[in-house]
Amino acid sequence: MTLVKKLIKRSLRTTLIATTTLVIPVFAQTQEVIIQFAANVNGQPFECGKSYPDIGTTRSVITPSDFRMYVSDIRLINRQGQAVKVDLQQDKVWQLEDIALLDFENAQGPCRNGTPALNKTVRGRITSGQYEGIRFTLGVPFARNHGDPTTAPAPLSSTAMFWNWQGGYKFLKFDTTTSGQKTTSAPPGQHGGGNASGFSVHLGSTGCASASKTTAATSCQNPNRVSVELTPFDVSKNVVIADIAPILAGSDVDTNTAGTSPGCMSFLGDADCVPVMQALGLPYMEHKANPQQLFKVK
Repeated sequence: MTLVKKLIKRSLRTTLIATTTLVIPVFAQTQEVIIQFAANVNGQPFECGKSYPDIGTTRSVITPSDFRMYVSDIRLINRQGQAVKVDLQQDKVWQLEDIALLDFENAQGPCRNGTPALNKTVRGRITSGQYEGIRFTLGVPFARNHGDPTTAPAPLSSTAMFWNWQGGYKFLKFDTTTSGQKTTSAPPGQHGGGNASGFSVHLGSTGCASASKTTAATSCQNPNRVSVELTPFDVSKNVVIADIAPILAGSDVDTNTAGTSPGCMSFLGDADCVPVMQALGLPYMEHKANPQQLFKVK
């Protein structure tokens, strides 16, 4: 073999090795994460049928009948301050895409209109690393919020967590009766008043533009999704607590503003919504948002 041929052969071999080396894929390692959630009422675990004292401005006793919520876009925060997405397990029971339904009621006692199954965890995988915080959204992303729940896969198939195509899903649903329910007089020209059906907190998007209530919205004036960030948070040790009592702290849960839905259903023009929405970390009409008070770490 001539010297020229040897050099050409050596060059081809070197090029082939280099090319082969460049196309070898590098796979990032991942780890399983199970994020624990829990529901409280005034620091006590939520239970269907249990009564809780000292709630609201009147320090009333309440007996809840529902406590459910959707969370989405769950991320853990690493030591560099980067929010790394958790790829959710696609079980299509409690989790779909980047959405999870948390259900703390068990259909027992006053929760009889609920479902027997519970879900207090979010499960998924994340790039391996050390994490010291958590970030998520209380709410359903706009792209999934407006449609037909009867044809949607679980957990978006829950009609109990849905208003209509125009309004979309209830991001948070909390219902309760109170021990001191009383009636208020309706202003002149209006009917109704009082609080015969208890006090509710139903959070969802309002002011949504669509042709009708059975038509998907193209936009919403008030998205009402709550961005939550909690630090420090160790996913292997800590629990995300959702306590409804701070949300009701500024409310008279025994009395409902005349001519409005019981409690706060997120709609504009309801005086009962002012302290509730502010405590959720959302602006409401001319009222500015306060730091969110629903979630904390334990």
